[in-house]
Amino acid sequence: MKKLLLATAATALTAGAVSADEVKVGIILGFTGPIESITPMMGGAAELALKEVNDSGKFLNGDTLVPVRADSTCVDAAAATAAAERLITSDGVVAIMGADCSGVTGAILSNVAVPNGVPMVSPSATSPALSSAEDNGLFFRTAPSDARQGEVLAEILKDKGVGEIAVTYTNNDYGKGLADAFVAAFEGNGGKVTLTAPHEDGKADYSAEIGALASAGGDLLAVFGYTDQGGKGIIQASIDTGAFDTYLMGDGMYGDSLLADLGADMEGTFGTVPWAQGEGTEIFTKLAADNDLNAESSYTRESYDAAALIALAMAAGGEASSAAVAANLLNVANAPGEPIMPGELGKALEILAGGGEIDYVGATGVELIGPGEAAGSYRHYEVKASKFETVEYK
Repeated sequence: MKKLLLATAATALTAGAVSADEVKVGIILGFTGPIESITPMMGGAAELALKEVNDSGKFLNGDTLVPVRADSTCVDAAAATAAAERLITSDGVVAIMGADCSGVTGAILSNVAVPNGVPMVSPSATSPALSSAEDNGLFFRTAPSDARQGEVLAEILKDKGVGEIAVTYTNNDYGKGLADAFVAAFEGNGGKVTLTAPHEDGKADYSAEIGALASAGGDLLAVFGYTDQGGKGIIQASIDTGAFDTYLMGDGMYGDSLLADLGADMEGTFGTVPWAQGEGTEIFTKLAADNDLNAESSYTRESYDAAALIALAMAAGGEASSAAVAANLLNVANAPGEPIMPGELGKALEILAGGGEIDYVGATGVELIGPGEAAGSYRHYEVKASKFETVEYK
């Protein structure tokens, strides 16, 4: 039934067919903005997967995948939409690896991808609202929804015996979605939220926000923001005033730049970030190191997997088109089929060319559920001696 439905979708989609030797794939990430310190590694990981496909010489009829970068800014929906339009109308991409932040991802999906029939695979857009977006079967993601992250964070606090907490979140789809999921789960476990307050990115001074949160009280402060923007500013203001000494952080706060600047004052801080473990993760870590990429940087694994799935879906469909990606991505991502690890994309292409089936495991143990999103797992970490140390995986 699944294959019949996907075949029907393929018939309905006509955008993006490419007959040239070069097949362009858009990579739209916030190369400027509040997560700009992590996106170079994300883009590099996606391009590594496309390079691996090209180096195999086994993609379709010897076609070459060409990555085309564009800047989502992470926060400016108009700029992100314009960048995505250029990717499709000027550059002629058949699919988009991205976007990154949830708000701009939703804007691109509704305003550009759906009208043009171009599929998107986001490595990091985690808003629960994207699960029910009207996408015409064109949207997929390799990072799990924040509906799950909120539950995991609440479980960690319950295990630690934390009963009261103040919450601040970046005032956008990502921040509010994660905050809502967390508050519901935390209160469901019997916890008390003293104050839930949004913050705006780009401010020079967050003392007023911290003042309100400190007045409300709590055992610690939850910060659901961005590592290069308001989230960092909130923590800096708290450190400066002594408002809180421990922080619970969502995935948007995970970044080496944060610890480089504030790590000495964040001892004992903890949080979660989508993560994987196992054979595929270990293989990717070595593969990344061999190509001057930091596999420990946020969403590098998910970016590699997103780009790999786009290429493999085209190969499964036998053509370099948007329709082939949309119709075949779930098939190559899930069982049944030969398990495929990072570094085995050439092997996967051989199997598909011979009419066989693959089950892409990749760097994150890919398993796409429901409306094409990752089941996923999380790394529970703690800051010790200005480093992120793993506590457990959940």
